[in-house]
Amino acid sequence: MQLHTINTGFFKLDGGAMFGVVPKSLWQRTNPADENNLCTWAMRCLLIEDNGRLILIDNGIGDKQDEKFFSHYYLHGGQNLDSSLKQAGFSADEVTDMFLTHLHFDHCGGSVQWADREKGLTTLTFKNARYWSNEAHWKWATEPNVREKASFLKENILPIQESGQLNFVPLSGPSPLPNIDLLFVDGHTDKQMLPKLQYMGRTLVFMADLLPSTGHIPLPYVMGYDTRPLLTMEEKKTILQQAADEQWILFLEHDPLHECCTLKNTEKGVRLDETFRLKDI
Repeated sequence: MQLHTINTGFFKLDGGAMFGVVPKSLWQRTNPADENNLCTWAMRCLLIEDNGRLILIDNGIGDKQDEKFFSHYYLHGGQNLDSSLKQAGFSADEVTDMFLTHLHFDHCGGSVQWADREKGLTTLTFKNARYWSNEAHWKWATEPNVREKASFLKENILPIQESGQLNFVPLSGPSPLPNIDLLFVDGHTDKQMLPKLQYMGRTLVFMADLLPSTGHIPLPYVMGYDTRPLLTMEEKKTILQQAADEQWILFLEHDPLHECCTLKNTEKGVRLDETFRLKDI
């Protein structure tokens, strides 16, 4: 098995929204905001090369939305999905499995691209891939609640089903993806999936939005975007404790600086231990 970090760029979100009820005087120590109270976040994906399969976990924000939409998020950075795949030695056509942790636009926007922008025609970015979600989350996203409606964009989602390339993983039992187990969490959004795998003799977990950054490690540091914040705290408590006890490697999708981290037990609870790049494992 070979793992590759796929960087799809950076964007900005309101610091208060990203840390919920935690005061700015605390969260800005790890995630400083600009003059508009916006913090920079990565959209970091993971490419898994294993037994003839090329599995991509999440794919960033994409480029289909209009100028007004993107003006809210200040996209920046020197890499995008295509260039990062190329740097790893691959192209979108070689991806066999496109795994979506959940369907918020900053995680799945790269699933679909323009075929003809002037005519409003789109096509799947990964034309040879099976796209993986789960049935409960798909229903949640396609029949969205008022709170999350702005995060589930139909142009990112419906073409996948219309293409016939949509597949659902079961909520229990073995994962259909080789050598990957799945952790299901419901605090951020219903049935978000965290891939868990063995790599270089270690357990590695793709944390998606359960743990956006190292700044979110303390249990009360929960995003205002979460639909069930108290449940997020319980899920974090369980998973982060096991991660500290068993020295899991946590792959961070949104941390602007750190790709991976480990945790340790302290008198104040579970805290950050080490940070490092994926390639340095």
